[in-house]
Amino acid sequence: MEYYKINPGNYTYPQTKSAAILNIHNLQNSFCIFLAKIALSMKRNFVLNRANHFQLILMKTNMQQQFIGFLLLLIILPRTVKAQNIESNYKHEFYFSWGYNKEWYSKSNVKISQPVLNQKYTLVNVVAHDHPGWNESDFFHKDLTIPQYNYRIGYFFNKKKNIAFEINFDHTKFIITDEQQVRLRGYPHDKYVDSTITFSEANGFYYYLNNGANFLLFNLVKRANLYVSKNRNIKIDALGKAGIGPVIPHVENSFFGNANHPHFQLGGWNVGVEGALRATFFKHVYFEFAGKLDYARYSNLKIYKGKVSHAFSTAEIILNLGYQFKTCNRRKTKK
Repeated sequence: MEYYKINPGNYTYPQTKSAAILNIHNLQNSFCIFLAKIALSMKRNFVLNRANHFQLILMKTNMQQQFIGFLLLLIILPRTVKAQNIESNYKHEFYFSWGYNKEWYSKSNVKISQPVLNQKYTLVNVVAHDHPGWNESDFFHKDLTIPQYNYRIGYFFNKKKNIAFEINFDHTKFIITDEQQVRLRGYPHDKYVDSTITFSEANGFYYYLNNGANFLLFNLVKRANLYVSKNRNIKIDALGKAGIGPVIPHVENSFFGNANHPHFQLGGWNVGVEGALRATFFKHVYFEFAGKLDYARYSNLKIYKGKVSHAFSTAEIILNLGYQFKTCNRRKTKK
């Protein structure tokens, strides 16, 4: 008897020839059945595919549209995010300006004390005026700091860039008007007097803060936008300002023919409020027109062998030319 070895696995089975042939036929039949099942499955899938052909076309079209939209999103989104990030990186805004001003002063009582001369009296309701300088024919031949000038340096420090801290300086000139009749009350000499005198240089009287009454304020500023053009090249803002600070006058005077030595000194304090309209062009250059009210109190200003004190209010108009720019806080990105 012959044996045939069939190795379906790791085992060997002894079989007769007829049994081996029968097993081969069984394997062939099983393989044919397997192929038939595959063919039937392919036919069923083909029928289903034909039934859903139109739906697949629609799905393909939608997928194409979605793919195109996705590509556009990839192109546009980074640019938009980049622009937003650049804008958001501009955290604050810095500005400075230079301009000129015009003042009107209230009447004031000028109090003179000269103990060495045994004099203590008051000049009542004295009238004073300014000296603009910029309205004279030789303006362009003068130094910038000769006329009544002013400057502003400010910094918008909050996220919305609408609140700022500002250094606000006005070089104003206060001059007691010459040739006016002034009431004098007190002790110009040994006895009390209440009478009228002519306040004039010819009569031995003058009082100048001509090199500056000099108002320095540290302001808090609030900004509100009124208008922005479509291309953002023109912008109009309203600003409100309020602050307090010292006055730094240049004192030059004479009473009863006794002149002092002209000098600068820290001479008191002032408070002020200001309203302004700012027109900005091309995001940087601006003109600012402002109206301001200020109250200044001067004390212990040096005169000949004594001191003088007085206080007055000021109405002021200001025109400035300025420049502003945004400060950027950029973070370095890792490559």
